[in-house]
Amino acid sequence: MKSNINSESNISRTLGIDQSQNHRKHLKRWLIIALLAIVGGTSAVVWKMVEVSDSMQYQTQKVQRGNLTMTVTATGNLEPTNQVDVGTEVSGTVETVEVDYNDHVKIGQVLARLDISKLQAQVLKSKAALESARAKVLETQATVNETRNELARLKRVWELSDKKVPSQHDMDAAHAALQRALAAETIAKAQVSEAQATLESNETDLSKAVIHSPINGIVLTRSVEPGQTVAASLQSPVLFTLAEDLTKMELHVDVDEADVGQVKEGQEATFAVDAHPNRTFPALIAQVRYGSQTVNGVVTYKTVLNVDNSDLSLRPGMTATADITVKKVENAILLPNAALRFAPLIKEKEAASNGGLFSKLLPRRPRSSQEQRKNDIVDNKQHVWTLRDGQLIAIAVITGVTDGKMTEVINGDIEPGMELVVDTTRER
Repeated sequence: MKSNINSESNISRTLGIDQSQNHRKHLKRWLIIALLAIVGGTSAVVWKMVEVSDSMQYQTQKVQRGNLTMTVTATGNLEPTNQVDVGTEVSGTVETVEVDYNDHVKIGQVLARLDISKLQAQVLKSKAALESARAKVLETQATVNETRNELARLKRVWELSDKKVPSQHDMDAAHAALQRALAAETIAKAQVSEAQATLESNETDLSKAVIHSPINGIVLTRSVEPGQTVAASLQSPVLFTLAEDLTKMELHVDVDEADVGQVKEGQEATFAVDAHPNRTFPALIAQVRYGSQTVNGVVTYKTVLNVDNSDLSLRPGMTATADITVKKVENAILLPNAALRFAPLIKEKEAASNGGLFSKLLPRRPRSSQEQRKNDIVDNKQHVWTLRDGQLIAIAVITGVTDGKMTEVINGDIEPGMELVVDTTRER
């Protein structure tokens, strides 16, 4: 037996079983020490957080009474009330240009002239064709008279010969000749009408070689120079751009689909342009178009504003940012929007009793407060907080319109001058 026990101990010693047991004991000891160190460090952090929470301070702002204006912002460009692109319907070489940029023009005033030598030749050719067609009519009329007289002579002979001479064949041939002569006369008259129309068309082209102003206005752009060749094919080339009256202009802005329901005709607006950074211009909504346009996935609706530009300080094409007044509230109780966004944090001591260690490390907003806010959004009912004897007190309010900074209070235990909590700070 002793020899067997000794042999087993020698085998265990050889395999290192005793050493592995000692290693496990050391490992357990170090794990316990590390766990105690983590618990100690966490306790220190939690204790520090509790101390900081006790030194929390609140920032407040006062409730005010005043007027509130709700606006919708949109961007667009200034355009003349009536802008006309003047082109040419005939091709040719520009002989003279009678106006320049910024020139004031009147209806019928000559803007440019084209070389008319080719057009004059076409008019002469058309006149000659018309005269030829008229001569052809006279010729056919003479043939008609001749054939009609011949048919009448044959009829008299036929009657005098007791219907024996001439033969029926000759009578039919005379009738046919008269019909052909009448047809030739009709064709000749049609050719006269065609030649007359061609002449009138060429005379019209000749008159259009002189380009006149269709409106009273000012020259915005001039896209032609003397000696330049213009070709009128499927689309008339634009030579001049005229604006009828720059003292009255339009501002075309793109209103977002989320705001277009609040924008109505007749609403007032103001806008600014980069050329006059210290000045705002009044405008009036004239039209909100139903047709939409989509740019980069954003749906907008074109809105037209009437603008008074009596001093000519605004120019076509300027980019403007407009603020459209969609609603005004006068003598209302107003509270800062920051007060509506504020919600108190759960104190760390209360969180420890409710959520344990992780609640201490991760403070959260009151769950009941978050749920209440979701339920109140439908009715515009929200909560704000005030301080009474150093304690936070919630006040339920029903809100109205907002301008992004202040919000109208429709109902609630709120008075002007009341201090509302908007943020927290901690002393360190």
